[in-house]
Amino acid sequence: MAYEFKFPDVGQGITEGEVVKWHVREGDAVKEDQVLVEIETDKAVVEVPSPKSGFVLKRHGSSEGQKINVGDVIVVIGQKGERYVPGKAADVTAATAEKALKTAEKKDAGAVVGSLPGSMADIEKGIFAMPAVRRLAAELKVDLSKVKGTGPSGRVTEDDVRKVAGVPVAAAATAEKAAAKGEKAGEEPQMKVTKKYDLWGFVRREPFKGVRKATAEKMALSASKTAAVTNFDEADITVLAELREKEKAAAEKKGIKLTFLSFVIKAVFEALKKPEHSIVNSSLDEANQEIVIKDYYNIGFAVATEAGLVVPVIKRVEQKTVLAIAKEVGGLAEKARSRMLDLADMMGGTFTISNIGSIGGTFFTPIINYPEAAILGIGKIVEKPVVRNGKIVVRKIMPLSLTYDHRLIDGAQAAAFLNTLIGFLENPERL
Repeated sequence: MAYEFKFPDVGQGITEGEVVKWHVREGDAVKEDQVLVEIETDKAVVEVPSPKSGFVLKRHGSSEGQKINVGDVIVVIGQKGERYVPGKAADVTAATAEKALKTAEKKDAGAVVGSLPGSMADIEKGIFAMPAVRRLAAELKVDLSKVKGTGPSGRVTEDDVRKVAGVPVAAAATAEKAAAKGEKAGEEPQMKVTKKYDLWGFVRREPFKGVRKATAEKMALSASKTAAVTNFDEADITVLAELREKEKAAAEKKGIKLTFLSFVIKAVFEALKKPEHSIVNSSLDEANQEIVIKDYYNIGFAVATEAGLVVPVIKRVEQKTVLAIAKEVGGLAEKARSRMLDLADMMGGTFTISNIGSIGGTFFTPIINYPEAAILGIGKIVEKPVVRNGKIVVRKIMPLSLTYDHRLIDGAQAAAFLNTLIGFLENPERL
């Protein structure tokens, strides 16, 4: 009997996706766990595997770039020659579908982070390529930094890699691609540009979707659900900077980039675990009118990606050293920039840190990652003249901005939390 494999509801507010690339056509034979399609959601780009073996009787749409909503049929799988009647096929259970999708995410993340040589360097250079493309590049010994992507948003495609490697692109594939775009085989695709203008001149319009749309919705929810106030302060991290410089080389030998963020995460945990600051590690359950104080410490950190802002979460910080935190920060940041974060990587946060220091700027008002109670903003570290023991000296100063939900946290409590946090940053041996 034919099976309808539907786009599953995996939570986290995901309601739709976009087809990036099909790996199968109608009529193709497929095996269980074979990649069917690459789908981009506002959280990640995933390769979706087949839940069972059989033949593709029908697939969602005929081309890439099409929208697919939760509950839509991705593919129908059955026996060769079987007649598919919509509505009379068995559903692949939601549990099976969700398991398949999450397995795909983890499999893709492992492929990018664990097995592809030079993937970190590629990501840092802003190269956007799917795992299958990176694998092909590795096989053909192609440097992705020298490949100009022709896919959506500059994404590098397999054809781009083959052209650089001097491998002929299959004529059939080229013809199919041209047909899908309404072009003649052998002709260069023409970019369709539509000029629009308002009263004062020409404008460009871009789709409001994906991570950017999800971020906007989350920020609007935070603004409507919290009474946000921001306290500003500074930490003298001169001693911390010396300690980091001293330990940086040893960390690099272990393949770890020791950043200031790693120390801040550890210091935030040390401050949060103080009984007098437990309210900062909480959330408000409005339905039951209860304050939920967390006795575990999962700290998220904002990562700017090509698609927008995402917040991976370091789980159980209380169990980790600064070096372990630094290693995890590096791995999650890499996965975030390559759009390969698992949904679980972004869940369970109790407190968030937003760091604009590497870009510039000092104080700002970060928006609370609702339903958390507070968020810490880190500004650019600068050398400033300060008074110490009656003398003017130059010290390294880190700007701190703490936004908190005033429904849960009073101004005095926020100031006290910052004082404790600053104490740990200024005396890093306590970490």
